[in-house]
Amino acid sequence: MALILYAGKTNKNAYKTLIAAEYSGVDVKLAENFEMGVTNKTPEFLKMNPIGKVPVLETPEGPVFESNAIARYVTRLKADNHLYGSSLIEYARIEQWIDFAATEIDAGISKWLYPRLGYQPYLPPAEEAAIFALKRAVGALNLHLTSNTYLVGHSVTLADIIMTCNLYTGFSYVMTKSFTSEFPHVERYFWTMVNQPNVKKVVGEVKQAESVLPVTKKPSQPKEPAKSKPKDEPRKEVKEKEPAKPKAEPAAEEEEAPKPKPKNPLDLLPPSKMILDDWKRLYSNTKTNFREVAIKGFWEMYDPEGYSLWFCDYKYNDENTVSFVTLNKVGGFLQRMDLARKYAFGKMLVIGSEPPFKVKGLWLFRGQEIPQFVIDECYDMELYEWTKVDISDEAQKERVSQMIEDYEPFEGDALLDAKCFK
Repeated sequence: MALILYAGKTNKNAYKTLIAAEYSGVDVKLAENFEMGVTNKTPEFLKMNPIGKVPVLETPEGPVFESNAIARYVTRLKADNHLYGSSLIEYARIEQWIDFAATEIDAGISKWLYPRLGYQPYLPPAEEAAIFALKRAVGALNLHLTSNTYLVGHSVTLADIIMTCNLYTGFSYVMTKSFTSEFPHVERYFWTMVNQPNVKKVVGEVKQAESVLPVTKKPSQPKEPAKSKPKDEPRKEVKEKEPAKPKAEPAAEEEEAPKPKPKNPLDLLPPSKMILDDWKRLYSNTKTNFREVAIKGFWEMYDPEGYSLWFCDYKYNDENTVSFVTLNKVGGFLQRMDLARKYAFGKMLVIGSEPPFKVKGLWLFRGQEIPQFVIDECYDMELYEWTKVDISDEAQKERVSQMIEDYEPFEGDALLDAKCFK
């Protein structure tokens, strides 16, 4: 008899059990006609899990909730299951990585993603801290995978299944190529795992997010105007407040794919003769004679009607007294600019051999103004002074060329670092 799993079809926490079942030869089926926010609020469901969260597994011995516990249970149904290793030390290390996947990877992704989905308040400094912590965790995972194909031993274990399901959410919504490229062994590991037949059968084709999911802005509820009472109106009895109706379940309980985004206004602009991807390829592939090849090619490609160039200067350079903090600040800015990758190219220079360090940048944007969605979504924009480039001015045009080229010394100072957004 099949075990019944209560969860939505796109719930990554349900994927853990379904994948473990495929590897273990255990028959697990999703509950028919399950509807998040309805089924999990029924008295019958609340008897299985009093707080109404999913997934929940219905077994002959009674219900089991919490996704990792369910996956462990299904794995244990098969005697001597290789998903739990072949020795006590392998078992301990599998449990170690399961805990790491939950407390470091899943928690880090959630702190980045949930505020953007509107499930928690969106606070840019908190997001920056969440990204920093996640990078630390993914960096540790990357280091381990430098010399290991899988987390424990030489084949897939339950730790790999749970780690992959947690990474799946990150890769799908916030961990873009610019984020994961710093961790090549994690990239290799993730794509190896999601293309395993038993994994692919459950999750299907996986695509990495091209840009970080934009912040969901919830419309504020208009307040009803206060009604004036007649002076002689008798005082009414104060009734006890009815308990608030339960809100829709957050993504931690049921992860539904976000609704399709509306078309970006920049996609509606007249076609441009400049193909941004062609310029990015030329920039990336030019290793010698950069001025003669890449810079010359840029000005030949540049379309002043379809694109605009902008200088930016950090307003608070006096604060840039520590080199690595300044570099992290610029790196965070570029990370948050991910939403504009399809429409922009940028260079950010950290200038000076001694503090305080100066931060200056050059940006190429589609259209004649800085895109409004970038101003709205990336809080760093207000930390810079923005000046539109006048390409009829040869001095400004040369400054653009030098910034693209990482020319040194730049305006009389050495470069501490140069970062490219492409």
